[in-house]
Amino acid sequence: MIGQCQPHHRHQEWLKFLRRLDREYPEKLPLHVILDNDGTHKTPEVKQWLAKHPRFVCHFIPTSSSWLTLVERWFEELNEKANRRGSFVSVPDLEKAIAQFLAAWND
Repeated sequence: MIGQCQPHHRHQEWLKFLRRLDREYPEKLPLHVILDNDGTHKTPEVKQWLAKHPRFVCHFIPTSSSWLTLVERWFEELNEKANRRGSFVSVPDLEKAIAQFLAAWND
């Protein structure tokens, strides 16, 4: 699982994340991305980028779907194990804790 902390949730950050996925996974591997229906994922800039990168297959989930419940459960796990008991003096400290959780999760 790849995670990335961003200060904002705009289409620019979303495109940055998509570009990271594009770089880090083999070119011939199709990438299925499960998304909520946030407007960030549907801007003209994002649609244009996705049209040029057909290996990205987007699946938009309906609100309150079982997929969303699973994603929310995973974030609850992240919060419980990486954040709740922590004391963070800065955003970089919090981001480091999240990155450590992701690394342990992936192992």
